[in-house]
Amino acid sequence: MEDTKGRVTREGIRIYESSDFDGMRKAGRVAAQILDEVIPLVVPGTTTGAINAFIDDRIRELGVESATVGYRGYEHASCISINHVVCHGIPGPKVVKEGDILNIDVTVIVDGWFGDTSRMYVAGTPSRKAERLIEVTHEALMIGIAAVKPGNTFGDIGHAIQTFAEGHRMSVVRDFCGHGLGRVFHAPPNVLHYGRAGTGARLEEGMIFTIEPMVNLGRPETKVLADDWTAVTRDKSLSAQFEHSIGVTADGCEIFTLSPAGRFHPTYK
Repeated sequence: MEDTKGRVTREGIRIYESSDFDGMRKAGRVAAQILDEVIPLVVPGTTTGAINAFIDDRIRELGVESATVGYRGYEHASCISINHVVCHGIPGPKVVKEGDILNIDVTVIVDGWFGDTSRMYVAGTPSRKAERLIEVTHEALMIGIAAVKPGNTFGDIGHAIQTFAEGHRMSVVRDFCGHGLGRVFHAPPNVLHYGRAGTGARLEEGMIFTIEPMVNLGRPETKVLADDWTAVTRDKSLSAQFEHSIGVTADGCEIFTLSPAGRFHPTYK
């Protein structure tokens, strides 16, 4: 769907009206609700295909659309990325094992608005290094979100995330980034999770985009497998990711994809 709402900045970033935020709230809440409902399914012995089948069924039952089914030939209602898979893992017969960490990414369309979110899950008990990676990645996302307010720049967001992650001797993936959102799935700007403070486009009230840092225990380099989707760490180190959809407000930002159950982080009870 072509996005014709609001004005566009010189960088091509659409500025939405405050009334448009209601559509994003509804879409974000549905996506977050589905990810809440997935929690009991992430156990050793299940398959990523079974998890995806549940997500696909729930999208249909809720009367909304999947943004990923049919997107550039993709056939699934989610991306499920395990351990050293950075993003875009394809659901299938792979069996989830004790201690595995998973990122599950869902985007739904509700009344023409896109709600996009992902979070980490743990099958059983994670290793201490995996647990620490998840903690740092979640905190990096929230630190990036805290940098969102009118007058700051997109470089401020990336700098905050990079500085925090690297301060914990982890690396930020540079090959993938956040993106503009609204009535389209992907739009300007590219939201980098690294960079220099004070650089890039200036944030304005009405901008809508995702922040979705991918953090590795090892080096930041990735490679895409032969399926043209699955991205993995080149050094096979563990990777984690969290993603929220947000809108810039007059004095900060609003997170559209908050967990209705308060379970965005896998250790939250």
